[in-house]
Amino acid sequence: MKTFFNLVQDVQKKGLCHRCGGCATFCTAINYGALKIDSNGKPIYADMEKCIECGLCYSICPEINDLEEDTRRIAAWSEPMGRVIETTVVRAAVAPVRENATDGGAVTALLLHLFDRNRIDGAIVTRPVGKFQREPHLATTREEILNSAGLFFDTSHGMQQFSDQYMTYASIQEFDPMVRKKLNRVALVGTPCQIKSIRKMQAMNLVPSDAIQFCFGLFCSGNFTFGEKERQQLAEAGGFSWEDAVKINLKDRLLVTLKSGEEKTISMEQMSSIKRYACTYCQDYSAEFADISFGGLGAQKGWTTVISRTPLGRAVLADARDRNALEQYSIKDDNEFATKALQAVRRASAQKKKKARHARYDMQKRPVRVNI
Repeated sequence: MKTFFNLVQDVQKKGLCHRCGGCATFCTAINYGALKIDSNGKPIYADMEKCIECGLCYSICPEINDLEEDTRRIAAWSEPMGRVIETTVVRAAVAPVRENATDGGAVTALLLHLFDRNRIDGAIVTRPVGKFQREPHLATTREEILNSAGLFFDTSHGMQQFSDQYMTYASIQEFDPMVRKKLNRVALVGTPCQIKSIRKMQAMNLVPSDAIQFCFGLFCSGNFTFGEKERQQLAEAGGFSWEDAVKINLKDRLLVTLKSGEEKTISMEQMSSIKRYACTYCQDYSAEFADISFGGLGAQKGWTTVISRTPLGRAVLADARDRNALEQYSIKDDNEFATKALQAVRRASAQKKKKARHARYDMQKRPVRVNI
């Protein structure tokens, strides 16, 4: 039986830990308390003597191939980038939601729709705690869900303390308050690595993953270190000041909207030096194990590309459109909008997989150890 000690050796010391929080979150939620997340988002021992060596933390890590077939079966995964039932381009039908959103506000609109329809008791999201900072949050009111809209350079990797990590997602560390509040109908918004960790928990019927009724995945180009030095580097590359920035978006490049309305762009190549090491080896761009995947890539400005991957995801999306929570892009403006959006995502997905495969091949030839 492999334990957290093996997880450190097989994943962390190789630099492959995505800091999704799955291992420590599960341990905390079921009240073992052997693991915790440190100030940099890394899972560590909280109390080694409390570890019962069940090996579950090892199995649910998205970097470990245990339960791969079972996990794929749950999501009906298929080549080349997971199951695709429907692709469309939508935005929130309500203007206030769109105003705070990064793209079209589709994720927030869908969460509000589920909450208003009494389909969920809450949602695991992130909320702003300062300019370009966010923290994980279990939203249990309509107002809290609405306030979670937008994308920031932030600290939303499940930390109680802030660091210089850039994350676009919520934290499954919020499992703990979800359990304490006895909520059993929760939607989770997360990146590909987090969604896969949840699916692996569900494959093993682990509590409290059964309370996650909806998995909403975000397109992910990677996560980036965003300390003072890195912020200065990006500002110089883009020719702007962060004091003038009002909105940030990350698609196939970084988009920074200024107070003047001007938009500055920074290529992914210019950001490569600040990308997290583990992201180099991740092959999932489009959240292939989610019920629904979301992102701005392939959509017009102010709109969101949406891929429904499970029958549940398709049904939720259809209900939201029927009840005017979401507005679909007009076929009159472009009768191939969905096809073009899917093609863009497929290109990005194929590119990320190719780079990850090459990186892993190089790692096998030259074993790499990094400071953890």
